[in-house]
Amino acid sequence: MKGFSYLRDVVTLELDRELCIGCGLCAEVCPQQLFAMQGGKAQIMEKDACMECGACALNCPTDAISVQAGVGCAAAILVGLLTGKEPSCGGPESGGAEEDPGARCC
Repeated sequence: MKGFSYLRDVVTLELDRELCIGCGLCAEVCPQQLFAMQGGKAQIMEKDACMECGACALNCPTDAISVQAGVGCAAAILVGLLTGKEPSCGGPESGGAEEDPGARCC
């Protein structure tokens, strides 16, 4: 779903280019095709399109990528669909609960 994004600036995906060895595994496994190789290292191309599945971080041999898999908007939307409730976005101050998998989405 190239070009699709969830909510802006809420994705937990981070890349430490200093730790990146340029293996390209992140680009291979990312279902959203967010990574590209530039200058022998990975680069995040569309961070807001990340669905926080965690495939990139799980496959990174140097732990250069971190993402809190399942805590973002994708999880909130799925929990909402499964429970029949509106996605819970935000912490306790906005009515969400920190234990709620969708609580950190927005």
